[in-house]
Amino acid sequence: MSSPLQRPYVSIALLLISGVISEVSCFISAKIFIPPHSNPAFRPRSAPVSTIASLNAGFVSFRSSGKSGSVVSSSSSTSVLHFFDRIFEEEGPLGKGITVGKVQVSLFCPQRSSSSILSVLEKSSAAADLAPDSNRALSKLVSDVCLGLMRREEDWTGACSEKKWYAGKDAAKAERQFNSWSNKEASKFEKEYTPRNNANDEKPGGPTVVVVSIVCEIKGDATNFDGAGYSLAGTRDVLRGLAGDVQVDGGECINAAEVFWTPGEPDEVLAESDIVLDFPEIVTL
Repeated sequence: MSSPLQRPYVSIALLLISGVISEVSCFISAKIFIPPHSNPAFRPRSAPVSTIASLNAGFVSFRSSGKSGSVVSSSSSTSVLHFFDRIFEEEGPLGKGITVGKVQVSLFCPQRSSSSILSVLEKSSAAADLAPDSNRALSKLVSDVCLGLMRREEDWTGACSEKKWYAGKDAAKAERQFNSWSNKEASKFEKEYTPRNNANDEKPGGPTVVVVSIVCEIKGDATNFDGAGYSLAGTRDVLRGLAGDVQVDGGECINAAEVFWTPGEPDEVLAESDIVLDFPEIVTL
């Protein structure tokens, strides 16, 4: 039992606790909350997955998207609401929300043989094109490209990466960001580079620098896109993590992806000066 001297302190403490509870209740009641089962980003996929392959001068892309249903968007932009977005998100195999990420690697290709990175890219894209309605084929494409780059680490000349996270209810914003990055990269890869045909070369082209860009929209917040370009280890971690995450749940975690590379023609050659001019974001390793 409290003494008369303790009672005022107890009353003050109860009033403070009551005020905090009231403030929290008002904040939560004012926040729009979408129950996990009604969150469009986590609805079962009902629309068919479409894969489109296009070839331009120095540009090849593969894209798959299987989102369906209406999308609820939010205009909240404060850090407090962003924090609460993560709290109330439904958690999937790779975490919460949606991540849109991009990783680019430049590397030297000494010869254009069947074992070169250009050959790996062409074979991987051709295999994905055989199963245009398969998320598994799309995830395998991204994984194979990442593994092909990792096996040629000694040829890397530069890299970079970035990402943006969105709540599940902001799926439309995530898709717009994915389209924006994809269109930006596509515009770079449409450029034609000067062909070279030296007298000593058996075929046009010869040694070249190659730039490979991967743009992904993947469910969850666990996929690491931080660190490519700052060190070989950081670049390796990004590629290794992406190669594994795109195959989680049979590839169902990947919403969309595009793979770009240049040069795209046998007689084109990309020089280091072209990297500085056309891909200034790539950090030299």
